[in-house]
Amino acid sequence: MLDYVWLVPLFPAIGFLINGLFGYRLSKGFVGVLACTVIGLSFLTSVLIFFDLLQLPPESRSFEKIIYTWIPAGDFKTSVGFLVDPLSIIMMLTVSGVSFLIHIYSVGYMHEDEGFKRYFTYLNLFVFSMLLLVSANNFLLMFVGWEGVGLCSYLLIGFWYERKAPADAGKKAFVVNRIGDFGFLLAMMLIFVTFGTLNFHGVFGAAHHNNEVSTLVMTTITLLLFLGATGKSAQIPLYTWLPDAMEGPTPVSALIHAATMVTAGVYMVARCSVLYTLAPVSLTVVAIVGVATAVFTASMALAANDIKRVLAYSTISQLGYMFLACGVGAFSAGIFHLMTHAFFKALLFLGAGSVMHAMAGELDMRKMGALKPHMPKTYWTFLIATLAIAGIFPFAGFFSKDEILWHAFEKNTILWALGAGAALMTSFYMFRAVFMTFHGESRVDAEVKKHLHESPSVMTTPLIILAILSAIGGFVGIPIIKGANVFHDFLAPVTGGHVAGSVEVTLGNLAYASSSALSHGEAVQHHVGLEIFMMAVSLVIAFGGLGLAYLMYLKDPSLPRRLKEKFKLLYHLILNKWFVDEIYDFLFVNPIKRGSTVLWQFFDAKVIDGIVNGSGWCVKWTSSVLKRIQTGYVQNYALSILVGAVAIIFYFLLV
Repeated sequence: MLDYVWLVPLFPAIGFLINGLFGYRLSKGFVGVLACTVIGLSFLTSVLIFFDLLQLPPESRSFEKIIYTWIPAGDFKTSVGFLVDPLSIIMMLTVSGVSFLIHIYSVGYMHEDEGFKRYFTYLNLFVFSMLLLVSANNFLLMFVGWEGVGLCSYLLIGFWYERKAPADAGKKAFVVNRIGDFGFLLAMMLIFVTFGTLNFHGVFGAAHHNNEVSTLVMTTITLLLFLGATGKSAQIPLYTWLPDAMEGPTPVSALIHAATMVTAGVYMVARCSVLYTLAPVSLTVVAIVGVATAVFTASMALAANDIKRVLAYSTISQLGYMFLACGVGAFSAGIFHLMTHAFFKALLFLGAGSVMHAMAGELDMRKMGALKPHMPKTYWTFLIATLAIAGIFPFAGFFSKDEILWHAFEKNTILWALGAGAALMTSFYMFRAVFMTFHGESRVDAEVKKHLHESPSVMTTPLIILAILSAIGGFVGIPIIKGANVFHDFLAPVTGGHVAGSVEVTLGNLAYASSSALSHGEAVQHHVGLEIFMMAVSLVIAFGGLGLAYLMYLKDPSLPRRLKEKFKLLYHLILNKWFVDEIYDFLFVNPIKRGSTVLWQFFDAKVIDGIVNGSGWCVKWTSSVLKRIQTGYVQNYALSILVGAVAIIFYFLLV
């Protein structure tokens, strides 16, 4: 099946073309079934490829399929080709699997929407672009998928374009991402100039064996790539588009936050791990930006009342954890968290969509409460996702998030402390959302309350499957046989790190003991004890956030109001997202708009239009002069010929 990797992105491309070209003639049922089927086929193909890859020895798990030479131009040559290795297949499985469940959910969620057919056309294109991105074997083809997901985010965030807010949110996402994409483009140019190719194997092989490439060049390349990642994966300073992306349909939010778009930046950094390990300054920047984003955006979720925006800030924060992992060199840990996060974040968004479905589109948690009896399936699945993202044992987030914190602790205790603070806030705001939505007194409008109901099976079945994955998905990252870690050993040929045959020493797979360390029993024992202690600390942090949320929103509901009054300024800052959007408007957006207006009114209207209109005026004036020569009288023409002849004769006589 390795030879058929091209089918993985091809299936959703076929769905996009059929629904896009002929959807207006097809029934809603056919459109929905086709859209889901093509994604299901991509997932099935990915599974078969995965098992084929497992048959190969670890050092041989890298296969390229070249379809054709795309651009041959002088020294520049690139192809349409696909790469199957442990990193790409994990991404293909995650993207296609989670997207398949979201597509099924969307059939029920979007059934009454007038744009149903257009929606699934865009959705198939979105998944195609992401699968192209993660399966490409070179930077240029990856960039095609990179731009494709950017286009689809614009189309889907602004899906209800007849309303101002979604249209503005779509434009904001598109424009902000162009900044990051500019960095990616510059990085590609510098990569080609430095290594003479854009093929992954060629670039990484040359970087690994070529000591002549200066640290400055490598740092520049990796920082430019990271600029692209900050746009796609919504990190400081380019994170502001993602909260506004909530204006799109809720399944779109689930797709963007869990399986596509925002994970692209993390994947790209992990894919370029060879380059980043040769640029320690860039790794430090990645770690600092990641942990700063994790803390800063988690603080915004503390006071948010829109359930989808709480989840949006949560996504940005969790992406910060992934970049923190990459920044401390634990690339496989970052991908591990990317995978588990896809499960519970998709579940959280789809659960929020189920709540909205029952609440006639309501998003404000202050108008909810006591929904548990009315929506038991939604409640229990949402709770499982919350336990997972909070990092409570034995749910998926416990293993992946705590592993990141452990690697951060090994690298720098300040990074760990900040990450732990973000973990405390995560646990608090997520259980706050659970308690405000499903517990306590009902604050639901009387008319809406009459129609409260559980979502149909087409929506709850994906919730149940994702809940199972959120509960057990982390177990692939713990030592199973003789201390071997299946997930990290599988990724090791791509991301480095754990090598086959070394021994894992803790339940949470929070660190690796080198073969030299294992020869010193006391050192290993101390190492294990420290890891177990750090695991316990992480659990205390998670339960601390849970307890604090319980105290404030169930045991003593008046406490939040008293705290708001006591810390009025801080609450006002958090509630208004630290006024970052307003600061950006003041520093960048409004000056650019004013400058553009000046350019339009002066340079465009007067200079450009003046040159064009002036050219026309000159032609008109010249014509008005010359037309007087055409009198229609023969004697005038004869006189002109005579004068011309005399002038010519006179000229030659002088010469």
